[in-house]
Amino acid sequence: MKKKVTIGIDIGGTNSAFGFVDVLGKCIYESSIPTRAEQNADQLFERLFIEINKSFKKFDKEYELVGIGIGAPNGNYYKGTVEYPPNLNWGNVNVIDLVKKYSPLPCAITNDANAAAIGEMIFGAAKGMKNFIVITLGTGLGSGIVVNGEIVYGADGFAGEIGHTIVDPNGRECGCGRKGCLETYSSATGICRTVKELIETADTPSELRKIPFNNITAKDIADAANRGDKLALDAFDFTAKILGLKLADSIAYLSPEAIILFGGLAAAGDLIFVPTKRYMEEYMLNIFKNKVKLIPSGLPDGNSAVLGSSALIWNELKSENLFPAN
Repeated sequence: MKKKVTIGIDIGGTNSAFGFVDVLGKCIYESSIPTRAEQNADQLFERLFIEINKSFKKFDKEYELVGIGIGAPNGNYYKGTVEYPPNLNWGNVNVIDLVKKYSPLPCAITNDANAAAIGEMIFGAAKGMKNFIVITLGTGLGSGIVVNGEIVYGADGFAGEIGHTIVDPNGRECGCGRKGCLETYSSATGICRTVKELIETADTPSELRKIPFNNITAKDIADAANRGDKLALDAFDFTAKILGLKLADSIAYLSPEAIILFGGLAAAGDLIFVPTKRYMEEYMLNIFKNKVKLIPSGLPDGNSAVLGSSALIWNELKSENLFPAN
């Protein structure tokens, strides 16, 4: 009998990754293609399925495909749509209908942060948990919220936008068109903006002053902080303070067992975890203090997005009693 695998697809602004993942979260193959954000969605999926079908030929004697899970910016689980995603020239697209042109397999879509949360619940750090939050700290700040073992989608499929809660109504401009959103401060992009402000307003010596601002990355800041650079350390402290404040608010709403930090900025380790935990506890309502864990992702760095997308469809197959035994 052939082993069952699903296709996990992660749509990004630059590259779109896919992989074949078994029920235990083992990724037997992963690859990616350029997204070509200027093209429409149909052009991407045509190229994607050509590559998927070609790649799976190496495995079809031993494995059988049983479903497709997709994580995408502004992915709507209820409608099967991607609606006006930032950095993609798509408009409003029904992705489930689009995929049917290329595959008869069951398919589900959600946004990338929700896919990450399902991935953590099935394959990662949230195994056995029923109430937790995943915060993705990448170019922006995404969040996936799980309550009583279920992803919170809300009335319209877009619940869980912690990154677009307001820190300062007169603060930094956000890509959503408003000012002062959390993601403009606590994200890989946000910490780079903080460094620029500190370079312009403080006279603190720093190796980061030697790098043209547009070239500074969150990794540069983390590397400098690990070498004791005070300006870099100040940037992490500022980032963590705002993140800790908003996580304390989220805990008051949801009383999670844990908050899992995922994505590029989370790779800074203690530089972000230690001060965020300290500020989170400081700002937290007393009844929640010292109850909520702040932990890193349990998904492998290299294919975490693909695993999350795959976990989405494995979860669907299970909930519909279509969960195939290997």
